[in-house]
Amino acid sequence: MGTLSYISLTLVLLLFIKFLLFSKNRKTLPPSPPSLPFIGHLYLFKNPLHRALARVADRYGSILFLHFGSRPVLVVSSLSVAHECFTINDITFANRTHLPSSKYINNSNTNLGSSDYGPYWRNLRRIATIDVLSNHRLLSSSDVRTAEVRLLARQLFQKCKAGAEGFEKVELKSKLFELALNVIMMMIAGKRYYIDEVEVVEEARQFRETVEETFMVGGATNLRDFLPVLRWFDYQMKKKLVRLEKGRSEFMQRLIDAERKESKEEGGERNKKTNMIAHLLSLQKTDPENYTDETIKGLITSLLLAGTDTSSSTIEWAMSLLLNNPEKLQKAQTEIDERVGNERLLKESDLSDLPYLQCIIRETLRICSPAPLLVPHESTNDCVVGGFDVPRGTMLLVNAYYIHRDPKIWEEPTKFKPERFEDGKDEGKLMIPFGMGRRRCPGEGLAMTEVGLTLGTLIQCFDWKRMGEEPVDMTEGSGLTMPKAVPLEAMYRPRRAMVHVLSGL
Repeated sequence: MGTLSYISLTLVLLLFIKFLLFSKNRKTLPPSPPSLPFIGHLYLFKNPLHRALARVADRYGSILFLHFGSRPVLVVSSLSVAHECFTINDITFANRTHLPSSKYINNSNTNLGSSDYGPYWRNLRRIATIDVLSNHRLLSSSDVRTAEVRLLARQLFQKCKAGAEGFEKVELKSKLFELALNVIMMMIAGKRYYIDEVEVVEEARQFRETVEETFMVGGATNLRDFLPVLRWFDYQMKKKLVRLEKGRSEFMQRLIDAERKESKEEGGERNKKTNMIAHLLSLQKTDPENYTDETIKGLITSLLLAGTDTSSSTIEWAMSLLLNNPEKLQKAQTEIDERVGNERLLKESDLSDLPYLQCIIRETLRICSPAPLLVPHESTNDCVVGGFDVPRGTMLLVNAYYIHRDPKIWEEPTKFKPERFEDGKDEGKLMIPFGMGRRRCPGEGLAMTEVGLTLGTLIQCFDWKRMGEEPVDMTEGSGLTMPKAVPLEAMYRPRRAMVHVLSGL
């Protein structure tokens, strides 16, 4: 055999070995629609993003591999695949995706919801579940939520003039946000920021604007996070993000400093049962390493951001759905009349005895989830999801909006049917409005209680109807928490059977 033949044989063997190695290491990635140079799949970005990704899932499947610019993204629109991500691969996906804008939105990613999985996050989670959001702490703050909900009922009653036959118009979005902020602020710092319709603390206005702006630029909906060139040219957006971060940080530090000063002046006798900052500062004295000011700021920032817009938005969507389905509203009103009566206002302890009200809330969370795209996760290692390889450093987006409307799981998925949850009919049909796995939202109990008490009180105390003959506009706005594009306005009047109770508030 000649030299040339040896060379040819050697090349063939080398190519064969390379082919075997390549075949062994080649990854089977999930399906992917056509991409474009430089921007990848960013051309799919259309508001609202959860709907745009739902359309892609309908065409290409419930597990997709996309590129937002140069960043790999796994989009999951299947409950079984999402369950796999947060059970088998829960630790792998326990980290958060740190987008360029997130350090401004999430205090340099030190908040409970944004920090990476590790000792710091575990300490935050422990404090949140034991010291802030435990059943004991929620029970001790029940009077706070009750007082704020009754204040809202009294304001609505006084504006409508007790006993009047006519209906009064109310814009509910702002009312519900004011209520949610008051509840959280009273629980955190023992302060009410919205006193009445006239007297409003200026900081409350500023904070509301901050929350709304934060959710508008948060999540995975900001193109600037994936195309650096846009950040070079959009200096104004960076200035806006820096301003948001600075304003939030200063606001939180003022709360801590004010509590520290007041506690010192009162000899440390502040009410630690209902004042979270006072409670955490008392723990700081004995365990300063775990209860630093930054840790406390991270916790109260998470509570204020997650506990205001999401709760108020859920109630607004629920009222919108009920106004478009008055027979459901009447059914809920009848249940409250029969189980609570008309001699007193509904209490938190009544909620467990109002199954249809709970069905309404669950159906609202299904159709109008406050987080249509779960907060992004990121894989820390290569893993397998749905039979496909997922590389390390891939951002995970779970489309809860799509999962909650999956026709394979839900009969008539776009129809508002609270009855689907009655008598255990939903057994085996999981929902994920609060996430899944170890990063599941720890504030679920607080949110469900506040939403139930507020919605139930509005139903018990007032008759409601739409502004006109046309259905309430259910168009979804853009943002992390799926706000209504058109704030809800409705007509209401005190129920005759409840006038004597409302008069005594």
